[in-house]
Amino acid sequence: MDFSLGEELEAVRDLAREIFTDRATPERLREVETSPGRVDARLWADLASAGLLGAVLPEEDGGAGLGMAGLCVLLQEQGRRVAPVPLWPALVGGLAVAAHGTARQRAELLPVLAGGGGRPTVALEEFGPADPLAPRTTAVADGPHWRLTGTKAVVPAPDGARHVLVTATTATGPGLFLVASDAPGATWEHAETTTHDLSAHLTLDGAPGEPVGTPGDGTVAEVVRDSFVALAAVQLGVAEGALRYAADHLRERHQFGRPLATFQAVQHQLADCYIDIEAMRVTLWQAVDALAEPADAPAEPFDAEDADRAALVAKWWATEGGLNTVHRVQHVHGGIGVDTDYPVHRHFLWGKQISTTLGGAGADLERLGALLTSGAVAP
Repeated sequence: MDFSLGEELEAVRDLAREIFTDRATPERLREVETSPGRVDARLWADLASAGLLGAVLPEEDGGAGLGMAGLCVLLQEQGRRVAPVPLWPALVGGLAVAAHGTARQRAELLPVLAGGGGRPTVALEEFGPADPLAPRTTAVADGPHWRLTGTKAVVPAPDGARHVLVTATTATGPGLFLVASDAPGATWEHAETTTHDLSAHLTLDGAPGEPVGTPGDGTVAEVVRDSFVALAAVQLGVAEGALRYAADHLRERHQFGRPLATFQAVQHQLADCYIDIEAMRVTLWQAVDALAEPADAPAEPFDAEDADRAALVAKWWATEGGLNTVHRVQHVHGGIGVDTDYPVHRHFLWGKQISTTLGGAGADLERLGALLTSGAVAP
């Protein structure tokens, strides 16, 4: 299987790398971490003006149609620099609206998102051992509208989000609903995450929402699957950025008259990191390939179960291998590694946060085992 990037994806990668390298400096990251919203608004505007937000969206919605492949390239570059912008929740939400939203929803949300204006976020997690495919939040039809009741936990990047894509259970199965962030019956409780970002717990008490797609049609499974892959892409970038810090540090730091990089014990640690990162890369792009729906008269129809398996494998490797990598990198830095002001510490915090988002490694293996044995992810 050929996982090499085409010309369009290489162009996205190179432009994104240039912008993130120039803008997401350690000094700028420290500044954003103490700001009210914890989002780098200037960097978000730069990504929009460069066309990188729109590149992910379909051509009919004013984008370049690069989809999940383009998003994963963008997220990987973000992870390298641990840049504080809400790419994955906004663009996973945007792709969901593009794929399943009404013409009005697409016209109102997607051009604004591509231009860097009002963006959506996603509310997929809940408190307790809740599976994202079986939300406890409920949605009940109320005439032409729907009313949502429940609590969503750790909603990412609420500051500046105009809409929230909320998963909820209905009489016909789980559904995805578009809720205005300031809708009546919606209450926010802000909380800081491990990465110093702001998240929020969202309580809904009969809040009005519009369905995106039809409840029970598989839209929720698709959004969760896309989120797994998006998180794996960010984590791959985080691990790569952390390993680069380690290589530079060990090459420049000397002990007993020679560089630390020449010590066999250190080399073994970095070799393990390299192997984990390559496994993360292969499983990520295998998942992206599995998620791509064939366009013109495909020989084989899209296989949702195969895509689910590939996404879970990619997420498990990102959770397990990514966390192992940032741990090892911090370890080989010695005392500097635990200095919270040293740049590599941010990679550790990001790796830790991502490894628990939408469930940890144990939850991933349980879902994957249920899928392999019964053909469906267990609730």
